Amino acid sequence: MRLHHIKANAFHAPTLAAVEELPDTLITCDDQGTIVAVTPGGDHADALRLPAGQVLLPGFVDLHVHAPQYPQLGSALDLPLEDWLQHYTFPLEARYADLDFARDVYSALIDDMLALGTTAALHFATVHVPATNLLADICLAKGQRAVIGKVAMDDPAACPDYYRDASAADAVAGTRAVIDHIHTIAGVGGLVAPAITPRFIPSCTDECLHGLGQLAAETGVRVQSHISESDWAHGYVQDRMGQSDAESLAHFGLLRPHSVFAHGTHLSESDMALLRDHGAGVAHCAASNAYFAGAVFPLRRALDMGLNTGLGTDISGGPSPSIFEAARMTVAASRIRQRGVDAAAPSDQRGTGEAPIDMATAFHLATRGGAQTLGLPTGSFAVGMKFDAMAVDTTAAAGTIRPFGATGLRLLEKILHTASRPNIAAVWTDGVRRV
Repeated sequence: MRLHHIKANAFHAPTLAAVEELPDTLITCDDQGTIVAVTPGGDHADALRLPAGQVLLPGFVDLHVHAPQYPQLGSALDLPLEDWLQHYTFPLEARYADLDFARDVYSALIDDMLALGTTAALHFATVHVPATNLLADICLAKGQRAVIGKVAMDDPAACPDYYRDASAADAVAGTRAVIDHIHTIAGVGGLVAPAITPRFIPSCTDECLHGLGQLAAETGVRVQSHISESDWAHGYVQDRMGQSDAESLAHFGLLRPHSVFAHGTHLSESDMALLRDHGAGVAHCAASNAYFAGAVFPLRRALDMGLNTGLGTDISGGPSPSIFEAARMTVAASRIRQRGVDAAAPSDQRGTGEAPIDMATAFHLATRGGAQTLGLPTGSFAVGMKFDAMAVDTTAAAGTIRPFGATGLRLLEKILHTASRPNIAAVWTDGVRRV
């Protein structure tokens, strides 16, 4: 049943670093789950009233998820990226030719993400069209707002024989088939949408990248990929293309509005400007960057120059499926970047000196910032937004929040720093309760 009225104490961050408290507020939705009124102090006889101790937050947006990697979450993160892919990730992803295996994993993943308050996600699937279509079916049935892509990877020099597209033409045709399937089940602009998904430049031939760029121009579909993730990946593209990842993606027509590129730790300022000017954005994956990137993404610099940015867990390069954890690591990584790490260096030369990211900024990036980056009408409690939200129970005995009388922004900080799955009392997308 769709919710039409809810009365609650709420927080949201509709703009960067501008958290708003909405005490004792009535939110009214239409029959499509779109917010039509936000009334401070309002009431309605049929309103759902959150009990004392529960706080309403916008649902989280996860901008980088490798859905098929969920079984290896937290595994083998000591390896270099290229070894981790070849020895663990590609063999696992190859198993998704088995639809029973795919159904079990994808069902568990979407259930778990929703239970953690992640109401929207950008998913990489695998090279398999049937399993990618199945992921779309599951997201639609369970009610996660999702953008999903069949991974394209056809270069025999970089991809194993047992796991790759047979040709560039097959990669493009499979991508088209997934786009058609998702538009058939969800419509254009529905709860689930497609993404064109070259895994990253090292795994794709020029022919494949060119074909995917043509498909993007034809269909208007978003693009997702990895970009300048590590010394190895960034250097590989420089050596092969004679230019950066961002410049190469632009050359192939793959920088498009509301397309999202993960990591970007090695992007130059001109690369970030190129992304910004094309309306594309970055999925900041602070946890997985710590394991694989060899650098900290210059998030403050990106935000200051107006580059659309949101947060990603990078399941399973990141060891947690929780955007709560991604927000916490985002704040911590910015402090490390600001202050540096080598105590042998003078304190005034140890870090970048950039302003750090606070939790209010991370909260925006986890909600409306991520939604804006992906072009989704959600992430805040404003008229015209979809009602995607979570009720956080700050008093749950099995939870990890202990308010000790905190109110206002201090309470929100406690929630963001200490909440865990038992604290998530309810989750909605499109105004329909999913958890």
